Amino acid sequence: MFACRERELEELEKLHKTNTYQMVIIYGRRRIGKSTLIARFIENKRSVFFTAIESDSKRNLETFSRAVMKLRGLQGEASFSDWEQAFDETAALTGSRLVLVIDEYPYLAQAERSISSILQHYCDTVFRKIPIMIILCGSSMSFMENQVLGYQSPIYGRRTAQMKIEPFDYRDSAAFVPRYSITDKALVYGITGGIPKYLELFDDTMPLKRNIMNLFLSTAGYLYEEPSNLLKQELREPIKYNLIIEAVAKGASRLNDIATKTGLETSAVSNYITSLISLGIMWKETALTEEKNKRKTIYALADTMFVFWYRYVLGNEFSIQTGEAESLYDHEIEPDLSRFMGRIYETMCRDYLAKANSREPPAETRQGSDRRSTPPVDSGLPFKIRQIGRWWGTNPSTKTEEEIDIIGINEKNSSAIFCECKYRSDPTDVQILDALIKKAQRWTDYNRKYYILFSKSGFTRGVTAAARKAGNVQLISLKDMYGGG
Repeated sequence: MFACRERELEELEKLHKTNTYQMVIIYGRRRIGKSTLIARFIENKRSVFFTAIESDSKRNLETFSRAVMKLRGLQGEASFSDWEQAFDETAALTGSRLVLVIDEYPYLAQAERSISSILQHYCDTVFRKIPIMIILCGSSMSFMENQVLGYQSPIYGRRTAQMKIEPFDYRDSAAFVPRYSITDKALVYGITGGIPKYLELFDDTMPLKRNIMNLFLSTAGYLYEEPSNLLKQELREPIKYNLIIEAVAKGASRLNDIATKTGLETSAVSNYITSLISLGIMWKETALTEEKNKRKTIYALADTMFVFWYRYVLGNEFSIQTGEAESLYDHEIEPDLSRFMGRIYETMCRDYLAKANSREPPAETRQGSDRRSTPPVDSGLPFKIRQIGRWWGTNPSTKTEEEIDIIGINEKNSSAIFCECKYRSDPTDVQILDALIKKAQRWTDYNRKYYILFSKSGFTRGVTAAARKAGNVQLISLKDMYGGG
């Protein structure tokens, strides 16, 4: 299934139509759909598609030679003598527009250390003069960012565009399971992290429970060993990385806590986490407006498939291997899914706000009106958010720890939106709104304050009446987030 990459396809098509030299860098984590995107783009186009492998330069050159010869209508095992000849022969194909794709470029660069320098020379002397569109693609994000896009790279400055391919958001993920209820669509998004390869594995003609059991809770399931396989593929010391991910999945969020739970040196943990962030597995978060306060920095798993696996698969292998998977699901997984979705739901709500923020605010709020009314979010937010994030800290009055799920601010017009996100079975009541308003009181620098409650299960009559009376409160259900579908 190919879906939801229309914007990326449109950008590639636009570059292709220039009929001039282009070099596009495409990168993103494994399973994200980079190769699928490129394959769709080059359909019905003159192209050479070469995928590098973890082998030596000679073997890769042979494979590249066959790809070039195939476009020339030649078959056989003959190989070019070196990469210079290979690029010369490629350039000779450009009587008309040609797309040259080098997929898994980091493998080629490891096999042939001089390839980036050779490519630089050809970009400067040959390729710039002909209608060739070069696409370099890679899954090693640290390599692509540092050794391809970075200043020290020989091909720095030769690119004309770059695309970092991101996971799908919750709405795009829903397109893969159209028959599911909105609750199950949200769960599928949470379990897969919006990774296209994982989304394709879900069969919405079967109950969600059956999909989870088939994919995660079976020794033959595609995702039963997926995190372990990815770590082995990408990292030299998977055991140590595994310890760190497990510690974070079980609640450790600060550097010292992670080091204590893993038994590793803090400096080593910091280096390992940097690698995990570059792979898109972890991320670093700082409380909003407190970027310089290192004590307000925490770490979390960005890939929520990893969260699911470390939470429910790791440590339960014996139950899975001995036929107790259904019992494991019924008694341990299903009752815990709302808790699992807590942080994920916050991400969904933030994505919802980002889309609303792209629309123009209503006229009266653009002009700075003091009217205490919040229009429906689908018509745009009451002001443009310039910063967004989560906040946590100590209330100076009560000396207790507090947290606000999402805050969106605009310093220029002294405006702020405070949001609470509740993913639970009961409708959200007025006490949640009262608590949010009370927590927002410490933010005295903002003259215009708005509030949004996000709730999976809707709202009670009490909070609905309170929101209507206040005028600056918006209530958003899970159904609203999916456009009512």
